[in-house]
Formats: sequence, C-alpha cells, structure tokens
Amino acid sequence: MDKGLRAMQLRLENKIIVITGGAKGIGAAIARACAQEGAIPVVIDRDADAGRKIEQELTAEGTKGKWISAELSEPDACRQVVAAIVQQYGRINGLVNNAGVNDRVGLEHGSPQEYLESLKRNLLHYYAIAHFCLPQLKTSQGAIVNISSKTAVTGQGGTSGYASAKGAILALTREWAAELLPYGIRVNAIVPAEVMTPLYQRWLSSFPDPEEKLTRIVSKIPLGARMTEPEEIASAALFLLSERAGHVTGQHWFVDGGYVHLDRALT
Repeated sequence: MDKGLRAMQLRLENKIIVITGGAKGIGAAIARACAQEGAIPVVIDRDADAGRKIEQELTAEGTKGKWISAELSEPDACRQVVAAIVQQYGRINGLVNNAGVNDRVGLEHGSPQEYLESLKRNLLHYYAIAHFCLPQLKTSQGAIVNISSKTAVTGQGGTSGYASAKGAILALTREWAAELLPYGIRVNAIVPAEVMTPLYQRWLSSFPDPEEKLTRIVSKIPLGARMTEPEEIASAALFLLSERAGHVTGQHWFVDGGYVHLDRALT
C-alpha cells in the first residue's frame, strides 16, 4: 500500500450527534452507526417503547447515547429538548433531521387543515430543531444532515403533505448551506427511495397483497433489484457528518440503487 494512503477514519469520537426520529428505522440505524464510530447519539423520539429500547441497546454497547421523549411538532418542545442536551453535554456537533411520517394527506382525500398538520409533522420541526441547535453548531463548526424522500422529486400520489414537506427539505438544505457558509457549517440532504422500515412495512400492509406489491417495487430498483438497507443510509449520513466530507455542502445524495435516476428498464 502507498504510504501516503491511510485508512479512512471518520473522527466522530465523542461528537454529540442529535438524531430526530432516531428510535426506529433509518434514524435507529444512524444512531447505531454513530455509536459504532465512537460518537454519542442523542435520539429524540416520541415513541416511548422504541426510545427505551434503542437507549438500552446503545447503553449495552458501551456508548453514552441516550433517548429523549419529545413531541417535535411543538416548537417549544424543540427548544426545551435542545436546552436539555446542551445542559447535559455542553455541546452539539451534528444534527440529523429525520423524524416524519408518510401520512397520506392528499389533495382529493385531505383538507387544508390536514395539510397544515402534515407540514407540522414532517417539516416545521426540521426548522425548529436546526434553529435551536444553531448556536452550538456555530461553536463546533458542526454539520446538518436532512433526510428527505424520493417523493420530493418523483411524486407518489395521495400524499401532498409529505411530498411537499420533503421537497421543502431539499430547498432548505441548499438555503441553509448558503446561509451558514460563514460559520463553516455544512448542510446536506440524503434522499432515500425504497427502504424497509417499520413505517414502510405499515404502508405495504395497506395493500390487498403486500408481497405482490413488494415484488413489483423491487423489480424496478436497478441496482440488485433489492430494497436499500437502513444501514446504507446510515453510512452516507455518517460520512456527511464527518470531517471526511469537509468540502461537501448543499448536496442532495440519492442513496437508492438508482431508483430515481436510472432507467428502470435496465433490468
């Protein structure tokens, strides 16, 4: 091996990484990956059972990670939870905005009030948490990773609230990347497509034949004709949080096996 080459090290040891919706699915995979790299994941999630489970798992692995219960749709709850993190740890080095749910609030089957509630569940807390974390991120020259969705660019049908929230998240990623340049804070987004999470399983179960629906979906994923693993999203998130991505900002990373951008007829 060339002596000039060194193994890639993410240098996340003892970094405080805040992860919203981090008790299940993609968020939990990111929390586990943070712990494996020596970081301290702080999971914010309203699901008490899942929150206790991930905290016990992280503790058993020897990390100082923890779970905090909060209803993120309330801005004051976002303020309080960030204050509690700062009081305990004294710093925040990274933020992963992940919490959300594909709540199927559509144009035909929905209402203006339901649409606003969907934006509260899927968008407004991204701004609120980032706003309250910002003083700490300025001090640490930290990084923000926003989890979006392929629905932001492909559409899905019947999910106006979720799709428009995820599209706004992509816009905010570039807006924040521009605004925060003077502080050296990098902001990027990850755009998953088909990832098998508890929420995805719930969506599949809404179809008369979930197995047949899943077979049709994976047949359209060009790379390997398989679902993306949550751990693959986590790997991208950790890289973007790390110093190794020190000159990457304002980017939308599609981790989807080519689902969005490759011709699905390739298979």
